Amino acid sequence: MQTSSTVHSSTPCTAFEGQKCIASGGLGSVARAAKAAIDQTAGGLSALPVLIFDDATNDIIELDWRGSEAEFATRFEAQYPTIAEMAAEMARDRQTPLDEAADPGTAPRGPGRPRMGVVPREVTLLPRHWEWLASQPGGASVALRKLVEVARRSSEVKDRVRQASAVGYKFMSTMAGHEPGFEEASRALFAGDQSRFFELTAPWPGDVQSQLKKILAEAFAD
Repeated sequence: MQTSSTVHSSTPCTAFEGQKCIASGGLGSVARAAKAAIDQTAGGLSALPVLIFDDATNDIIELDWRGSEAEFATRFEAQYPTIAEMAAEMARDRQTPLDEAADPGTAPRGPGRPRMGVVPREVTLLPRHWEWLASQPGGASVALRKLVEVARRSSEVKDRVRQASAVGYKFMSTMAGHEPGFEEASRALFAGDQSRFFELTAPWPGDVQSQLKKILAEAFAD
């Protein structure tokens, strides 16, 4: 479940009523559409569950649907501020009272170059590793940073594929966990077998299939 500290009124979301997509866009507009759908079926004999998914994580965003549309809107605005309101609040939190601010002219400065955001951490290596690092141009720290950058770039695609697969599976589990072929489709997803996955999910509800294709755009990347 997503909390108000991680989402705001413009967070991209998608709402489903049962297995039918009823709205997509910023959380504010999607929430209003979902509230309208719930109010229309309130008291009905076959009301379907209405769920709102955060498009980035596919976590379900829980909202309090009680009361009139105006009461719901008031409660929503208090819980999920706009981006501008969140930025203003963060700016206030970062402000330091003038009587507590340090005088930059009197602040002590250590030797050497500015840190430029470098964070010191302990690294444990074998002696031969330290010997090799020390022999590199710029020393151990520069060599380590270069190695990390190379490894990060080489794994970037794999990381995106893994993340997209995990997010897609989360949506699948919620919306299609009881559909035929779910288990086999899950195995195809994590195996990267695109053709097999879409063959198995073809009988599923159309809106669920469409949302999965959108979510899994990078899951089957080469």
